[in-house]
Amino acid sequence: MGGELRTGEVTIQQVATEAGVSPSTVSNLLNGRNHRMLPETRQRIERAIDKLGYRPNRAARQLRTGRTTTIGLVVPSVGNPFWGALARHLESAALAEGYHVLLCNSERDPRRERDYIDELWADGVHGVVLCSSLPSLEHVMPLVERGLQLVAFDRTSQAGDPASLVSISVDNAIGSQLATQHLTGLGHRRLAFVSGALASVNRKERYRGFTAALEQVGIDPATAVRAPVKGDADDFGDVEASELGRAAAAELLALEEPPTGIVAINDMCALGVCRGLRDGGLEVGKDVSVVGFDDIVLADLYAPTLTTVRQPMKEMAAAAFTQLRSRLDDSGPTQGQSLLFRPELIVRESTAPPA
Repeated sequence: MGGELRTGEVTIQQVATEAGVSPSTVSNLLNGRNHRMLPETRQRIERAIDKLGYRPNRAARQLRTGRTTTIGLVVPSVGNPFWGALARHLESAALAEGYHVLLCNSERDPRRERDYIDELWADGVHGVVLCSSLPSLEHVMPLVERGLQLVAFDRTSQAGDPASLVSISVDNAIGSQLATQHLTGLGHRRLAFVSGALASVNRKERYRGFTAALEQVGIDPATAVRAPVKGDADDFGDVEASELGRAAAAELLALEEPPTGIVAINDMCALGVCRGLRDGGLEVGKDVSVVGFDDIVLADLYAPTLTTVRQPMKEMAAAAFTQLRSRLDDSGPTQGQSLLFRPELIVRESTAPPA
């Protein structure tokens, strides 16, 4: 046992000796410069790394190359399973390429977003996936101008965005349109849209899709209700979305002619709406139909199961990492891009023709 090497003591030189190659060859493999390396050479090095338990010193590599293999992920709150799923898929894509992810929860507060990104930058993290959906990115522009590589997730490109920005989003307007068309196709004509204030890019797009679908069947959007009817706050974080939905349901049931179909801004909000409808003695999917957005894991576990709009989360997360890594590695385009993914309507038990 006295001669056993601890992980922290293993060096590149020892790996090279074990594999029968030069230290520079080991370094080339560790830094991704192995496209011309013979497969058997790569396999010998990998076996030596496993045998000796070698772990690269990321701090030393960063000093030597000026790069880090850590990226930042800033989400509103992992209290919403949608953002937890994104973090899991993004981390999976990053780990497969030797990267690590630092997770921050911002509650869509611009100051918290800026402070977290400032800290990440100070720690040498120069690539961030920002899930904000705020209309303006002015609060992070100083770091973008200094070289921060930024991917905006769940947000389409907006006027005033930096030229280098990558935007990745589902087509929110189409998704909400699919949800509303599903309800009107079932025969619903008294409809409501449940959301907090339309303060973010994705909320505005989803409401636009809702109104467009109404106009397609000759319903005046002005006759539809955008709930909550009373006390619409400036914004709502994702953690409060379920309570927002529950309160909105109570307000909708108090109307002289309550809606028979409800489109919610996201699944957490939709589940709150379902709870509020049951509080009022109604049966979801029979008395009132409810459609969500996101297709979180709870959507298929809740009773009744939730009709919703699915975002291709795994593909979107992989695209976010690929776009960020290519810019960090200087192997991709320097100009910004906007990637828009197609949503899919998932029909379950929470929707049916009006009673």
